[in-house]
Amino acid sequence: MNMTSFLPRRWRDKKDAARHAEAIAGILDTPPIEPRQDGLVLFSMIGTAVLLPYLVAVKSLWHELRRGRVAILDDGTLTAQDRAILAHHCGDPEILRIDQVALNEFPAGGTWERLLTILDHRVGEYWIQLDSDTVTIGPVPEVTEAIARNRSFLFLGGKDAEVGPLPLREFRQQFYPDGEAEGHVQSRIESRLDSIPEKRGWKYARGCSGFAGFAAMGTGRPLASAFLAEMKRMIGEEDVTIWGTEQVTSNFHLSNEAEPVVLPYDRYMNYWNEDWGDDTSFVHFVGTHRHDNGAYIEASLSAIARLKS
Repeated sequence: MNMTSFLPRRWRDKKDAARHAEAIAGILDTPPIEPRQDGLVLFSMIGTAVLLPYLVAVKSLWHELRRGRVAILDDGTLTAQDRAILAHHCGDPEILRIDQVALNEFPAGGTWERLLTILDHRVGEYWIQLDSDTVTIGPVPEVTEAIARNRSFLFLGGKDAEVGPLPLREFRQQFYPDGEAEGHVQSRIESRLDSIPEKRGWKYARGCSGFAGFAAMGTGRPLASAFLAEMKRMIGEEDVTIWGTEQVTSNFHLSNEAEPVVLPYDRYMNYWNEDWGDDTSFVHFVGTHRHDNGAYIEASLSAIARLKS
C-alpha cells in the first residue's frame, strides 16, 4: 500500500514537487536558449520553487519556435542563485519585479500582475504567457503561424470550447443552459455573462491562461478595466480578488481580439489524468492531477531528451 496517499494534500504536493525536481535536474545540462530580438517575448511569472520546471517549460517551447527572447515576472522569491541560473539558461532574460506593477483599480495577486504586465508591454512585441507547469513535446505550427500573422491565440480549457469565441448570450445558453451557477468563481462569472448589454458586442471563450498569445499592437488595459467593472457588478467587488478572475479576464480579452486563433485541444491540452495522443504537442499539467501516474516527469524527460539531441 502506498502510504503517501494518506498524507495531507499540502504535504503530498511538496513531496511530489521535490521528487519531480530531482527527476528533471538534467534540464541544467541542456544547451541555453539563444535569445533573439525579433518581436517575440516568452513571458512567465515564477519563483524559486518552480525554477527547474520553468526551465523545462520555456526551453522546450523555445526549442520548437527557435525565436524570441525571455522575460520573467519575479513573484518575490527568486534568489541570487536563481537569477544566475536564469541568466545562463535563458540568455540573460529581462526580470521584472511584481511589486513594481501598477495595479490601479485591479486586484493584487491571483496572477493579475502577470496579465497587467503583458497588457502594458505588448504594443511593440508579441507576448506569450507560459505557465511553468507546461511542457512542449512536439512541433507547434499553429502557434508559429499565429505569431507570423500577428494573431492572438487561445489555449482552451477543454474540448467543448473548440467552438471558439461566442457572443455572450450564446455562450451562456450553450454552456450554462440552466442559468446562473454558484460554486467556482469562473462558473459564477461565465453563467452571468449574458447580463452584460448585448450592445457592447463582446464575445467569450472558455480558455486557460496557462498558455496565451497576445498579438503585438493590441489593446492595453481599457478593455480589461471595462470587464472588471462588469465582474464587480456580477459577483461583488470583494470576490473579484478570488483566484480565477484573472483567467476569466484573460479569456475575455483574447476572445475580443481581432481573429484570435483557437488552438486545437487534441494537440494543446490540459492533463486530467488521461493519456494524450501521438499528435499532442503541448501539455499543461494542471494542479489537480499534476503528478498523477508520473506523466509530468515522463513528458519533461522526453522534452529534455529533445533538447539534448
